[in-house]
This record gives sequence, C-alpha cells and structure tokens, in this order.
Amino acid sequence: MSKYQTPCRYDFVGSFLRPEEVKKANADYQEGKISEAEKNQIIDKAVTEVVAKQKELGFHVITDGEFRRTYWHLDFMWGGFEGVGHEQTGSGGVQFDGELASLEDTYLTGKIKAKAHPFVEHFKFLKQFEDENTVAKYTIPAPAQMFQQMIIPVNYKNTRKYYETNKELIHDIGTAYQEVIRQFYEAGCRNLQLDDCTWGGAIVGGDAAKQRYKLLGTDIEDVKKELLEVNNLALEGKPEDMVITSHICRGNYHSTFFTSGPYDSVADYVFAKENVDALFLEYDDARSGGFAPLAKVSPDKKVVLGLITTKTPQLEEKEVVIKRIHEATKYIPLDRLYLSPQCGFASCEIGNKLTEEEQWAKLKLVKEIAEEVWGE
Repeated sequence: MSKYQTPCRYDFVGSFLRPEEVKKANADYQEGKISEAEKNQIIDKAVTEVVAKQKELGFHVITDGEFRRTYWHLDFMWGGFEGVGHEQTGSGGVQFDGELASLEDTYLTGKIKAKAHPFVEHFKFLKQFEDENTVAKYTIPAPAQMFQQMIIPVNYKNTRKYYETNKELIHDIGTAYQEVIRQFYEAGCRNLQLDDCTWGGAIVGGDAAKQRYKLLGTDIEDVKKELLEVNNLALEGKPEDMVITSHICRGNYHSTFFTSGPYDSVADYVFAKENVDALFLEYDDARSGGFAPLAKVSPDKKVVLGLITTKTPQLEEKEVVIKRIHEATKYIPLDRLYLSPQCGFASCEIGNKLTEEEQWAKLKLVKEIAEEVWGE
C-alpha cells in the first residue's frame, strides 16, 4: 500500500512520449499485420518500462503514460459509454496555433449510460506496480469535456435528437461518470485526475467564445455554470479516501496550444466551487496570465503550479522558477503549493516536439526544484 497521495510535491500531468515500438504496434494493428493480443503485449512491455523510469527518477506518482490511447479524451468517451459513436472521416479536427489537430468524429448515437469501462482494466495493469513509495494515478477527461464535445456546433443538432435540453444531457453524463468513478475505486484507484480543457483561458472567456456560444443562443456565464454543474454532479458521493484532482488545460497538441488567456474569467467557478481536491494549473508562459486568480481558490484545495513547459526541450532556469513559486505564495500558502510540468508530453499519440531524453530531463528539473523549495 502506498503512503502517498497525489498531488505529490513534485508531480506530472500524466502522458509521456510514445516509444516508436508503441506507435508501430498501433499502426500494424490498424493495418491488420498483428493481432490485438500482440499489440497489447508490446504496449504492456512499454508501460512496464515507462513506470520503471518514473520510479528510477524518484517520483512518487506513476502513470501508464496514456500509451493505450490515441487521444487523451475521445477514446475514453466512446470506450466506456453507451450512446457514444465515433468515425474516422478525415474531416474531424481542431485548429490549434498554426496546426490542425486531426481528431476522430465523436458524437451521440443514443442516451448516455456507463458500461464496464476498458480504462479500468488498463488501470489494473498499472496498479500492480504501485508500492509503498509510489501511488498509481489514472487520468481521464473531465465530465465537462464530454459535455462540451456533444454541444460543439458540429454535434449540436445531432445531440438534440437525444436530449432536448442541456440539463438532461448534464444529468446523464454526471450520473454515468459517478458509475465509472465507482468502477475505478473498486479496482483500487485512489488517485484520479480529470483533464479539462473547457475552462482553459479563452475557451470560456473572451469575445470569440462569447460570440461562438451566442450563435447557439447561449450566454457564456450560463456555459460556465453548466461546466461546474456537470463536474460537481459527477463528484457527488465520491469515496472520502479517493483523491480526485483536475488539470485545467489550454490545449496541448504537437507542441502547439489551442487557447490563451488568464484564469480570471473562470476563477469564481472552477477555483472557488469545483469539488476537487487539487488543481493542476498551466503557468508555463505569458499566455497563462498572472497568479492573482489563485486568491479565489477555496481553502480546501491544493494547487499544482505547471511552471515547466512540455512544449519545448529547453530547460527552464531554476532561479526563475523558484522566484515564480514564491510569487504565487502571495495568494496561496507555500504548503498548499506543488510543482509539475504544465501539461503532459503527449496528449495525443503524435506527442510534443522533444525527445524522450529531453522529456526526462524536464522531470529531473521539476524534482530538483521542488526539493530545493520544499526540502522534500
């Protein structure tokens, strides 16, 4: 049994660069060159190795690197819920900064209901490596992410075939997530992370977002209330000894980003009222804004400062990062602050533009800084 819970003083978001053998196994499987069992055997070996590397670096949290996923969010949606379909049409995608992220179309085919989620079996494989010095953390997209996926313009009309109102959709997503959280708990998961791009900067703030929702006849403040409602509904009745955290993201695809902007416009909702135990926040560059919104974080939450970027291989200067940590203490006491990279290294299989060696160097830096600041 692990003596640790996330967040750990030095932590990370969850995904790692896929080794070439994992990418090849997935491609070979799609082309019918190898069986699913053969593919899984290759990925099992890669997960075993990436966990060993995390332990070697001295981290107390371990993940499977999200090696079994193509996308950080969509696989989860169609994998473990009735009423969700997907198709690779080549037309699906999201415009990031200077690059189109290719995504599979993901949409409703009926009412949403949880079923036995395959990610729970993936967690069980990871769980075997947990020991007294490490805790297994699993990452899944936030309920708000699934809600947003179904009401984006390309899906909105189709969703209304099954749900006349957003309130009905929120109810079914929230209760389905409650069931999936229960499945993870029964499998031994005590540390679950919700990855959430819906709050990220201009996604729910700024004129562009206001205009986008106005076209759907929705006020941006009502959207924020809905995001909070679906996330908190999913968390109702969660076991007391299960830590659930949230990573608030601005998009992370092939070293590009989706949105920019400070947290000011969402702090009164997610910082103050979302019922998670900790927030993993992106603060790796000027796009993130200042620390002032941290004053809105409720006193029961911890804050993980994502001050080390995963988008570029250049190592940050220790002194600069340490200075920023102390700047944040104007709003949050040091003992409630933690350190991590701002996001994962490979939110999708394509990964960010750095090498595995550069990836591990980033994590070594996180640990070194944390030990210097907190002495642990």
